[in-house]
Amino acid sequence: MKKAVIIGGGISGLATAFFLRKKAEEANKNLRITLLEKEDRPGGKIRSIKADGYLCEWGPNGFLDSKPQTLDLCDALGIRDLLLRSSDTARKRFIFSGGTLHRLPESARSFFTSRLISWPGKLRLSLEPFAPGPPRGVDETLAAFGRRRLGKEALRKLIAPMVSGIFAGDPETMSLKSCFPRIAELERDYGGLILAMLRLAKKKRRERAEGKVVSSPSGPGGVLTSFRNGIQELTDFLAASLDSDTVVLGEAAVAICSGKTLPYRVHTEAGDHDADLVIVAAPSFAAAGLLEEYDRGIADILREIPYASMTVVCFGYERDAVEHDLDGFGYLIPREEGLHTLGTLWDSSIFHNRAPEGHVLLRSMLGGACFPEYLELPDKEIVRRVQSDLATTMGIKEPPAFVRVFRHERAIPQYTVGHGDRLRALEERLAVRPGLIVTGNSYRGVGLNDCVAAADRAAEQGVRYLLGR
Repeated sequence: MKKAVIIGGGISGLATAFFLRKKAEEANKNLRITLLEKEDRPGGKIRSIKADGYLCEWGPNGFLDSKPQTLDLCDALGIRDLLLRSSDTARKRFIFSGGTLHRLPESARSFFTSRLISWPGKLRLSLEPFAPGPPRGVDETLAAFGRRRLGKEALRKLIAPMVSGIFAGDPETMSLKSCFPRIAELERDYGGLILAMLRLAKKKRRERAEGKVVSSPSGPGGVLTSFRNGIQELTDFLAASLDSDTVVLGEAAVAICSGKTLPYRVHTEAGDHDADLVIVAAPSFAAAGLLEEYDRGIADILREIPYASMTVVCFGYERDAVEHDLDGFGYLIPREEGLHTLGTLWDSSIFHNRAPEGHVLLRSMLGGACFPEYLELPDKEIVRRVQSDLATTMGIKEPPAFVRVFRHERAIPQYTVGHGDRLRALEERLAVRPGLIVTGNSYRGVGLNDCVAAADRAAEQGVRYLLGR
């Protein structure tokens, strides 16, 4: 019997264990899997907290249904019928600019009637087809791309808030190719974004007439999807689907080294685990610590991937205390507005069961790569700053009836300039360490779909390695 050890019991580790078992069974490979999780609960950053009738997400609040990875996993688990889709109003998203919430345009007509971008800014955007092409041999930042193709105003009011909303990142340091490879691909293949949208829209109409389905010209969209009891249901079902002796909670791995009878040995606080295959599904900084003695080169590369901190604040109100219309997903705030929060989601509008009857739940984000010092602020000051911002953006004067503050010291990996080179160097180092695999959101996508897709690839690679032994 072959032995595999997976380190990390978040969505990446749990999904890897699930796929690895499934693929091993399909290949008639007898495999014993041990998943080590240092906490006393599985799920990692996925945690749905119920209190006083509210349901607060400690970390991510769902996944988009436009990609198949997580939906297919739900099918395999037999839980697709438990999925909860966000409300129709959640497609409405806003940017706070100039003292007003502006709805993000969804069509050319709404773009030209929107007051979010000034007329000079709109003129600059209309010149996008004539913008110079990407510099050769340069890993361009998102900010440089925005200024080159769309103009400074679009960078400030559209690109920068989007980057903070997805990555909590700084567009001046983030890599276009690593963060949004689809956008870089569209520019390369079509010469510009507007030309790409026009040509892909034409292709979509033609193929739809032929009964085919193609992706949107602007890339994947989709509906935010979760579960009635929160996204933690996904990791709970995953953990429950594994054998009782597979998931080992409260046992932290401390080092990976060469084994004596098997290729690898994983040292933990409770003992040692020998393995033919080791898959590290922990964050890159944690993986670096585990591999420090075994392969300093791999550890050094992993440490080069920075993380941004994040503070999440949930406020509950009686509905009558919030005069503003909550018909939408929420809003993001450009840095130039000088407010404290990166944005606020209207959680009880996205999923209607997130607050008690007659109440609403708002979830605000602070910190990120641009404001790392916010993590050190006391809860009282955090709450004060969020209240101040909500008064400015939505006119909420009443104090919240419900408050929860969640802090994430290392919340989201940052795909900064050079990230692609780091991944290539990592692959080269791992190639001479067969049977050692890393996976998770530190490498090729930070969303749930990305983590599930990466877990599937890691499991496939692991089974191929075992079949060759």
